[in-house]
Amino acid sequence: MEDGRWLKRKVDIYLEEWKNKTNKKPLIIRGARQIGKTKAVEKFAEKNYKNFININFVLQDEYRSIFDNGYEVEKIIKNISFINPKYKFEEKNTLIFFDEIQIVPKAATSLKNFKNDGRFDVICSGSLMGINYQEIESNAVGNKEDYDMKSMDFEEFLWAKGYSYEQVDDIFKYMKEVKPLPTVMFDKLSELFRDYIIVGGMPEIVKQYVEQNNFSGILDAQRQIIRDYEEDITKYAVGLDKTKILNVYRKIPVFLSNENKKFFITKVEKNARSNQYVGVVDWLKNSGIINISYCLEEPSLPLKGHYNPDNFRLYFMDTGLLIGALDDEAQLDLRNNKNMNTCKGAIFENIVGDMLVKAGYELFFYKDEKGHLEMDFFVRDINSLIPVEVKSNDGATVSLNNLIGKDKYVDIRYGIKLANKNIGYNGKFYTFPYFLTFLLKRWLS
Repeated sequence: MEDGRWLKRKVDIYLEEWKNKTNKKPLIIRGARQIGKTKAVEKFAEKNYKNFININFVLQDEYRSIFDNGYEVEKIIKNISFINPKYKFEEKNTLIFFDEIQIVPKAATSLKNFKNDGRFDVICSGSLMGINYQEIESNAVGNKEDYDMKSMDFEEFLWAKGYSYEQVDDIFKYMKEVKPLPTVMFDKLSELFRDYIIVGGMPEIVKQYVEQNNFSGILDAQRQIIRDYEEDITKYAVGLDKTKILNVYRKIPVFLSNENKKFFITKVEKNARSNQYVGVVDWLKNSGIINISYCLEEPSLPLKGHYNPDNFRLYFMDTGLLIGALDDEAQLDLRNNKNMNTCKGAIFENIVGDMLVKAGYELFFYKDEKGHLEMDFFVRDINSLIPVEVKSNDGATVSLNNLIGKDKYVDIRYGIKLANKNIGYNGKFYTFPYFLTFLLKRWLS
């Protein structure tokens, strides 16, 4: 782990690139709570700036009034300096960090002036949970750059375990050449991936796991984050029934464990009706704590032109939190026996969806009306729609075979099977081990 305190993250690379831009705009880093936004900015500031003005609107409520007498940069600086005269504002060598911007949406109004002034770099960060982001968007439109941050992906997890960029490139070469990974590489990556499924990508939990090299206390930490998210739901859900949001969030593992996996509002609670839950799922998605996969009405391009917004599956945004939401016996089974038979379909589908989202994909699945043809996910390259089947065992790939090469599905030319199997190609679809999902977009490009 980098310098014993920090986990190397992909946002680090992005921040360095942002700093070196000419005429750069203030940056807003968005994401769910506890995914490492603040620590990433603090690390970046420590490395790159002489002066760091670090203002957290939750922890330092005295700063919430710094915009009350106007949005001119000079007035804001004077107000900050009056609260803390130790802060120094040096042109071209100062980073101003407004953290928890959802508490003070007014801060976004100041970004235009900071951009035009150009003397200081400005980064804002905020939890998406209950954020007045529409207000922030309207206040800062055209005067900011956005970066959506997620919990750690499998590549970042490998970095935390000490693996290098070069070693990841070596793994990718086998994928690019469609050659099986050497046994030692396949076995070790399978073991690490199994740990990643159990631990998840929440930075503090990954840090704890790496430092102690075991799972002690991991379950308690995961459940604490779930409790924190539920507490935030009751705190920030404005204009919606908070109990209904909690009902939906808590039922996700139940629906994922069903064979169909479709989310039915009518089964969330007794006598529940869809019109009572309008906006609830969107609120959870916008908060960054779930991923949604929509059912395609037909498997064809463009993806966004052929899906049903009322037919969807819900996933946890971090598979470690799904593990934390399971019962104690499932936890013990996974940790002690490393037995993925426990809710394995739900776990593998959630982890693949999680990895696809972190790679930049939106999620879509397909199930025909008779239930004869079903596909877990779809991605695309420039010319083709690519079905992705997630196999929790090494069973037959009937749906994948039925989609490929049929005149009916003109956009589908080949497919991808993800399983506990080495790299291969049978003339119709490519087989990759689950753990290579994080490299899929790179491979397709």
